Amino acid sequence: MKSIAELEEIRKKALEKVSLRSTNQEMRIVVGMATCGIAAGARPVMNAFVEELGKRNINTVSVVMTGCIGVCRLEPMVEIVDKEGNKVTYVNMTPEKAVRIVAEHIVNGRVCNDYTIGEADKK
Repeated sequence: MKSIAELEEIRKKALEKVSLRSTNQEMRIVVGMATCGIAAGARPVMNAFVEELGKRNINTVSVVMTGCIGVCRLEPMVEIVDKEGNKVTYVNMTPEKAVRIVAEHIVNGRVCNDYTIGEADKK
């Protein structure tokens, strides 16, 4: 078993990697992590967002989990919410799509329309 000091160090490192609550957040990435999302692959998608944000040293974007977003057939689903509350919903997510969303949407402000729920409804 780990000592209290070791556990506290692990906790400290984890909090440095992912800030779940912060007042200076520009955006939030909300990953649907209900049973349907997890079964469809939401965990690797969430990990991809965290890793890519870390690689780019972006600390003004938080990655959080939520329950079912509501359209299980399109899982894994992710919502990007900006400071003003505007939301873009991405569907059928993969870790590769997450990397592209960080590069295009989070860094450059261009929505990846081909991954959005609106595009999925056209198919």
